[in-house]
Amino acid sequence: MIPKRWIQTDAEWTARLRVAERPGLHRSAAIVLAHSGDSWFWGVGLGLVWWLGDPAWKQLAGWTFLAVLVLALAVLAVKFLVRRRRPEGEWGAIYRNTDPHSFPSGHAARAFLLATLALGWGPGWLAIALWIWAPLVAVARIAMGLHYLSDVLAGVVLGALAGLIWITVLPAL
Repeated sequence: MIPKRWIQTDAEWTARLRVAERPGLHRSAAIVLAHSGDSWFWGVGLGLVWWLGDPAWKQLAGWTFLAVLVLALAVLAVKFLVRRRRPEGEWGAIYRNTDPHSFPSGHAARAFLLATLALGWGPGWLAIALWIWAPLVAVARIAMGLHYLSDVLAGVVLGALAGLIWITVLPAL
């Protein structure tokens, strides 16, 4: 069982990071970043890279798509085992209706998977860009009230670990 103090601290830090109910630049940026980790967005992007890219980019897009898919299945399995409800809130109805469970954050997991894969498989500029973007996505999911801090931290660990496994198994893409 998780200690009550740990749950309370998690909720307190989550509340400090939340901007969903506060109009302004931080909220607007958080909305864009929170959506930028959506699976459909990355599926379309990887599909375009596969369709338009040269053979090396096609291979990279195909393996990355498979890694994202396997990670999504792992995240869903954990979510249905844990069944932690999302924090209360109004924003993000599509996420709340299609997936009421918050632990772990699939967006944080996907963002850190992609950043980690870029370290092993992608060009350096892509790795740098994704390692700047991934933490912003993770924090944005908390800021918009869709996840607790611990949900995102678990997603970060899961995504980075999955990425390390993939680049260890397929190091020379």
